[in-house]
Amino acid sequence: MNTKLAQEMGLEFPIFAFTHCRDVAAAVSKAGGLGVLGVAGHSMANLRMELEWIENEVGDKPYGVDLLLPANFVGSDRGGFDASQLDERIPEEHRRFVDDLLAKHDVPPLPSDVELAPEFAVGYEKQRDVIELVFEHRISLIASALGPPPEWMIETGRAKGVKVAALAGTVEHARRHAEAGVDVVVAQGYEAGGHTGLVSTMVLVPEVVDAVDPIPVLAAGGIGNGRQVTAALALGAQGVWTGSVWLTTEEAETHPVVKEKFLEATSSDTIRSRSLTGKPARQLRSAWTDAWDDPSNPDPLPMPLQPRLVREAQARISRYAHKSPGAEQLSNYFVGQIVGSMNQVKSVRSVVEELVQGYADTMERLDEWAGS
Repeated sequence: MNTKLAQEMGLEFPIFAFTHCRDVAAAVSKAGGLGVLGVAGHSMANLRMELEWIENEVGDKPYGVDLLLPANFVGSDRGGFDASQLDERIPEEHRRFVDDLLAKHDVPPLPSDVELAPEFAVGYEKQRDVIELVFEHRISLIASALGPPPEWMIETGRAKGVKVAALAGTVEHARRHAEAGVDVVVAQGYEAGGHTGLVSTMVLVPEVVDAVDPIPVLAAGGIGNGRQVTAALALGAQGVWTGSVWLTTEEAETHPVVKEKFLEATSSDTIRSRSLTGKPARQLRSAWTDAWDDPSNPDPLPMPLQPRLVREAQARISRYAHKSPGAEQLSNYFVGQIVGSMNQVKSVRSVVEELVQGYADTMERLDEWAGS
């Protein structure tokens, strides 16, 4: 598993782990891979504390961060809207629909003293402070999950020796990232959790590898065991970008109700839905996604109106999912089709070791077949 990219980044294994949980990110880096912390939705003060905690935990091991940097969103032609401008653009019909959905499922309101988590900002300039903050820390990689990173971010990465990556769901996106000057392209297939395109990993990865050569490519989507890691490397990738497989680990902060749903789910229990972010994102199917998928109900709004609309509702569902049957039915989270294999809680280190051992076993079996 020793690829050129892994060598350049000082990794024992070319396993990149996207996560919103600092404990998972640190544990993967300590186990020989690269933990990548998703920083969307953090306040500046909280993000600084998270990064400092990770650095204290991993010592001299490398780690990275991931941001949502969509190029197209409501207000992108004006540099984005503030909260009040967004609120003005949310139709009352949608507000009533969300209120009625929660009432139908008997989800209680939030206590008056509960504050909602910060919203994730969209747009390059609205996240400049966040990007500058993460560059103040000793990150080894910074990734743009939606859209090509801005030129100034790539230049800063080069100046600081930080690799800049970008996720792509099509060859066209990958070429755009290459033209922008990224160091790594993540080819993310249809099977992946979160924001995905319509092309499967098996098809997408070799297409992207050929299109952006010699830029290294990481394979993402449907990767949760050593056989799939082997397949990714055989397709030309220099490593794997994983996400879903960490959601049921011991260290993960996944909501207990959602984690239990993941453990019981099959690979057919996910759906691409715009119901959480306004852009197509694979997540666990639930009463929430079913309601938004019903053609008799309003369509989800585009980003960032949809997350603005549903953030209080999602906070209510999360708060009461463990004791309200209705909230439990509505609860879900982003996850890929690999969820069908995520049926046991394991430590992060165990998952890394199984990925590595599975790769070794697969290579040994292939060697035996080749020699027979």
